[in-house]
Amino acid sequence: MDPRPTPAPVPVPPPGCPAHGSGARVPLYGPEFAADPEAYYAYLRHYGPAAPVELAPGVEATLVTDYTAALQLLNDSVSFRKDARRWRAFNEGEVGPDSPVVPLLAYRPNCMFADGADHVRLRQAVTDSMARVDVRRLSRSTEQISGYLISQFAARGSADLVGDYAKQLPLFVFNELFGCPAGIGDRVLFGISGMFDGVNAEKATEVLFGAVGELVALKRAQPGDDVTSHLMRHDAGLSDEEMVHQLALLLGAGAEPLRNLLGNTLHRLLTHERYAREGGLVEEALDDTLWENPPMSNYAPHYPVRDMEFAGRDLRAGDLVMVSFAAANGGAGQGHSRRAGGHRAHLAWSAGPHACPSKDPARHITVAAIDHLFNQLPDIGLAVPEDSLTWRPGPFNRALATLPARFTPVRPERTAAAAPDTPAQAAPESRRPAAPPRPADAPEQRPERGGLWSSFLTWLTK
Repeated sequence: MDPRPTPAPVPVPPPGCPAHGSGARVPLYGPEFAADPEAYYAYLRHYGPAAPVELAPGVEATLVTDYTAALQLLNDSVSFRKDARRWRAFNEGEVGPDSPVVPLLAYRPNCMFADGADHVRLRQAVTDSMARVDVRRLSRSTEQISGYLISQFAARGSADLVGDYAKQLPLFVFNELFGCPAGIGDRVLFGISGMFDGVNAEKATEVLFGAVGELVALKRAQPGDDVTSHLMRHDAGLSDEEMVHQLALLLGAGAEPLRNLLGNTLHRLLTHERYAREGGLVEEALDDTLWENPPMSNYAPHYPVRDMEFAGRDLRAGDLVMVSFAAANGGAGQGHSRRAGGHRAHLAWSAGPHACPSKDPARHITVAAIDHLFNQLPDIGLAVPEDSLTWRPGPFNRALATLPARFTPVRPERTAAAAPDTPAQAAPESRRPAAPPRPADAPEQRPERGGLWSSFLTWLTK
């Protein structure tokens, strides 16, 4: 008998994967990956702590799938940099500006793509400004917005909890947090939705940045008690251009992951019997989602400053290296890490100097929004078989396309926040300041008639 142990079989790519039998990079796009990403991550792990992947046709990257290696990368600001102007494949024309992944990878002058002293200055301004968010006001705003959204579908007895709720609520809450008046808020909603949905993304980006530019001009003239004004007053002394790019980052990069976190947590609550049986486990379901189904599956782009070996892979200076938060969270041994490091030791918020600055507000908004939904619609349940649900394709996000639900129709109740004598009732007026100065030769910007944010503000005053 041969005393040597039998080697473990090498996994093969999942059925439908173009890498099957070809030795090609493993694609992280298309319906096959979206339908079963765990099968892909299991295959990628046979490469070791990092693996060769393709984010879109012709866009190559090295994906770190190991928890320890991911922490090493995220905390090493000497060997790896965040400035996307180092991206060799983009600089050499191997990746064109029209690639669908470029909008989330190309350089912008914000804290996410900054290094060294520039990063410290911009990041501190963002962190300090977000830290000034009043939790009680945030709860009130989330409840108001939740009530408004529920009122739009409560009498039907059915809803798509992604399109009707999870997609809309973060955009509304962020408009409130950043002090957007009606006309600007409508265009912010339009811009963010278009960028992430891929519907006329170039125009949507133009609309978003134009609206944020107007918001900056407005707050220079009329500051208020909001994140935009806090950021503007910070000792970092941000220029108007820096303000626009930090705000666009916070609004866009904050709203999309929050949408996915809310949708994925609702999915977990509606498809796992334990939560329904035991009740009151929204925060636990949220943490389980962050471990097992994080809203951003693969991101954190980094670029090595020199040719090097890392996590078993040979890298060239300027190669794109990313972290798979989903794969790292679910790797071998993570059950122990989950117990030893606490239920919140996951990497869903990233880690190191570029960790998410909005994780506390995001948790608070998610829990408040789900609690309010379940309080208003206590018998809500999934309206279709779980295995019929589809997930949006793409290398970065983990997000459902729809989440159909049904419940006993109810007549929506107005919350106390809408009562005429409450402080919140005065808020809409404070969000309707005069328009900012506009250059004489600039085209007139008209608010979208019947825009979502305008409709919400009108609803509040009824």
